[in-house]
Amino acid sequence: MPLFRKQFATFLSLSLIVLFFICPTNHSQAAETSSEAPLQIATFECDITPPLGSPLCYGHVAPAKIIVDPLIARGIIILGSEKPIVLLALDWVGANNGAQDVWKKQLAEALGTTTDRCAVHCLHQHDTPGVDISTNDLLKQNGLNGVMYDETYVADVMQRTIAAARQSLKKTQPVTHVGTGKGKVEQFASNRRILGPDGKVKIVRFSSSRNPTAIAAPVGTIDAYVRVLSLWNKDQPLVALSYYATHPQSYYGKGGVSCDTVGLARSIHEKQTPGVLHIHFNGAGGNIGAGKFNNGDPENRPLLAQRLADGMKHAWDTTEKTPVSASDVNWKSKSVLLPLRDTLDEKELAGILKNPKARLTDRIRAARDLNYLQRTQAGQTIDITRLKIGPAQIIHMPGELFVEYQLAAQKMAPGDFVCMAAYGDQGPGYIGTKVSYAEGGYETGRVSRTAPEVEEVLMQTLRELVTNKDKESVPKK
Repeated sequence: MPLFRKQFATFLSLSLIVLFFICPTNHSQAAETSSEAPLQIATFECDITPPLGSPLCYGHVAPAKIIVDPLIARGIIILGSEKPIVLLALDWVGANNGAQDVWKKQLAEALGTTTDRCAVHCLHQHDTPGVDISTNDLLKQNGLNGVMYDETYVADVMQRTIAAARQSLKKTQPVTHVGTGKGKVEQFASNRRILGPDGKVKIVRFSSSRNPTAIAAPVGTIDAYVRVLSLWNKDQPLVALSYYATHPQSYYGKGGVSCDTVGLARSIHEKQTPGVLHIHFNGAGGNIGAGKFNNGDPENRPLLAQRLADGMKHAWDTTEKTPVSASDVNWKSKSVLLPLRDTLDEKELAGILKNPKARLTDRIRAARDLNYLQRTQAGQTIDITRLKIGPAQIIHMPGELFVEYQLAAQKMAPGDFVCMAAYGDQGPGYIGTKVSYAEGGYETGRVSRTAPEVEEVLMQTLRELVTNKDKESVPKK
């Protein structure tokens, strides 16, 4: 072989060897150069304590006279799986109808996402503001200004909370693992609906009770567990999200602004996990309260809070971690039109609202009923959403939802860690099961704006979001 050809062959061989070591083509390198964005989160919080004199609980109770505990808004933004996902929890009794519209629109615009990827929920403490922007417009049209909530306060809360959310994007954190754990909560939750021999509601056992018969009655159908989902960067916990189904109030209506049992429990657990933001969500607790274990004495509030915090600690201590990436995150959304209660009469409600001689609380309630009726008649839907992160599913539901829906969702995906946040859009009011409307009782009376057929709509929606099963029924009592 001529010298030149030998030299060229040697050069070519050496070049190929160099290229092999410089540019490997194994699978690990292909993964590193994948177009998949890393899974990241940003968390934010904002003080939302109202000024003294502010209406509380939609104006149905005494206004704010003293600040017992500060109120907060806390949220998480999940990045890396298509457009951002936003979860927001508010220490408000409710954010309904138009309030949901405005919150989601502003969050979506500020964070570069869409409204159907934003979930806004309230913890439902009763000595906190209740905000319904579209109903408030009806009240103002009838000369009732500032009776539901302080408009200046609400505008400020939204502006500051959304600014905090936007600012949080400057400090995103990578997520490598999801943690799941649950803990039993002793002597807190009890079912509010005690049936008589005829199958009808005989006693409504509210959040507090001094009725010996109500106290002696069994706990009834509840979900006894608080579930805690956590996100981690390797061995560093970043955020904890907890879910527990109950009405949170121990006592209320005296003008003492308070985050109540759930807010206090959140603070207790957060002190046990320094540096980890704790975001709490209320589960499907429409027919659940503390009445079996609480007589309404103020000293019971910290006792109930500690019991919930103990459950949170057990959930945290038994947490199991699973590796996750952005490909393990999935978001589903379905818009639903809930069936209207046939007891809602537009002419009658408008008459009460416009009557200056009617009680203020009756006029406010009529406006709330009328607004939801008109929105639903106009085809205004409500988004029900499901977030899946690895082995965990979080379902975001509207209204004061009965616990049977939460239990049913868990049965639909028995291999997953299923959490439920209710108290999203509370425009529908209480949402019972089909059989509960025939049983009577407070929750399926005038405070429910949905018809018994709501069970079929919601169960089908849960089947579509949570599982591929075609048949699933609400557990019977």
